[in-house]
Amino acid sequence: MKIAVLVSGGGTNLQAIIDKIADGTITNTEIALVIANNQGAFALERAAKAGIPAECISPKNFASRDEFNVALTNRLVESGVDLIVLAGFLVNIPPMMVEKFPNKIINIHPSLIPSFCGKGFYGLHVHEGVLARGVKVTGATVHFVDDGTDTGPIILQKAVNVEQGDDPKTLQLRVMEQAEWNILPQAIDMIANGKVSVVDGHVIIE
Repeated sequence: MKIAVLVSGGGTNLQAIIDKIADGTITNTEIALVIANNQGAFALERAAKAGIPAECISPKNFASRDEFNVALTNRLVESGVDLIVLAGFLVNIPPMMVEKFPNKIINIHPSLIPSFCGKGFYGLHVHEGVLARGVKVTGATVHFVDDGTDTGPIILQKAVNVEQGDDPKTLQLRVMEQAEWNILPQAIDMIANGKVSVVDGHVIIE
């Protein structure tokens, strides 16, 4: 299975995927392309170091958001990938892309959906929301992408305890280490090996 990984920043989830392919945790999978929406994304350096084709497609380089959406979607179609992995990609996915890749786009979200998700809940904002509400357990979710924000069918979730004295950054790191870097590679491996299907809007795992 060929995958494209879309990133906006440091690329820690990208690195987890690269490492888990290298050590055999993820099988039948190659990263064919990495796309960042931000030229300064460290994820592009991670890809280059691993010998993976990587490029920046930024909304800033297009006259309109529609032109950007078309360029991004066309590039992914051209690449011939089987699965698109959103690994900290802070761009709204256009409906056109969801149509072209039905149940072929997955996202990692740093909370237990349906809590702390949707509009405005991304990056550190999620963890700020968790701490402000005083919940005791948070986590991460891998889900398919549909036309909504964080509303697609859920593939995997993993819980992470919130600890006394946490601030958004310490909580973010714990959620990454204990949940994100494990369940995103796990979901990719399951999809690559034909163990995941979507029936009536729900994920069935064999």
